[in-house]
Amino acid sequence: MDEPTNPETNEVLSQSEVERLLAQVEADNAMAESAAGAEKEGSPASPRRVVSVETQPYDFRQPSFLSQNQMRRLRILHESFLRSLAARMSLYLRLEFSAQMTKLHTLPYQKFVDELASPTHLTLFKGEPLRGICLLDIPPRLGLTIVDRLLGGPAHSVSLDREMSEIELALLNQAVSIILAEWCSQWAKIKDIRPHVLGHENNGRFLQSSPHDTVMLAVCIEVRVGDCMEQMQFAFPCRTLEPLVSALNAISERADDTPSGKATPCLPSWNPMLAHVRVPVVAEWQNLRMTARQLASLKPGDVLPLSPEQSNDVKVRLARITRFKGRLGNAGDRLAVQLTSILKS
Repeated sequence: MDEPTNPETNEVLSQSEVERLLAQVEADNAMAESAAGAEKEGSPASPRRVVSVETQPYDFRQPSFLSQNQMRRLRILHESFLRSLAARMSLYLRLEFSAQMTKLHTLPYQKFVDELASPTHLTLFKGEPLRGICLLDIPPRLGLTIVDRLLGGPAHSVSLDREMSEIELALLNQAVSIILAEWCSQWAKIKDIRPHVLGHENNGRFLQSSPHDTVMLAVCIEVRVGDCMEQMQFAFPCRTLEPLVSALNAISERADDTPSGKATPCLPSWNPMLAHVRVPVVAEWQNLRMTARQLASLKPGDVLPLSPEQSNDVKVRLARITRFKGRLGNAGDRLAVQLTSILKS
């Protein structure tokens, strides 16, 4: 007997596959007959449970292991980093240095490397004690503009018709060290991170710092120095940032859980420069009356009588401002004033 064939694929089915299909058809027919018999007898059929599943789109070509809240917190932190970096680099170069984030996204390592310009200035670094190798991409024109300014130039119309010399690379590496130190300082409240430069490359095709499918967090920054405006990029493996992001989430959740009405008041911080400033302190009594003759005849050793009400109503002045209220007393063999309340200025 000829074996049945599948009309869609024109492939010959084996005997075991034919038997399996026949058994499935018989099982389906038996279930249909039992349901029909239950309806004829008037017994309700077993209810079917409907499960609603919420689906979300996912791009397998560009995976992301960071949630929207985590990306938002990272964006806020890096915006603060760019403000600090702009101020510090402006002082370092003695020229306006502006930095603005243009994009914060995740992408595979291989895609990030393929999109790099050639040649470029790639810095490989680690944030000790974190694991993984991070990247800092500085376009050559931006690097030469920074070096030109460090050498006393105007940072204007820098040409790209030559490669950097060893002296120029050393000067650019000093600026890179400042950038990396400023990035690490943004995490000081969470973790003590120390930048450690591993090396430099000028072509991404020869770079193998991570597996090709590693998910990277890329921070694109628009930098303007003089008449130069270029895109600088940071790239961090997501597994490197995992402990930092977890700690950042914990801090944010504790801040969100604190009721707005019961927030701890921010106490003023003491300025150590004021520690040795002398302030005159004067204790005075009011409602002590005497005649002009008695006042003119006062001399050392005379005793002025005070009523109990007056001794409990002592005003303490700091410089020329009355700040405290107290009562008269003694400490050992000396007179003293005990502060009882603070007066509003």
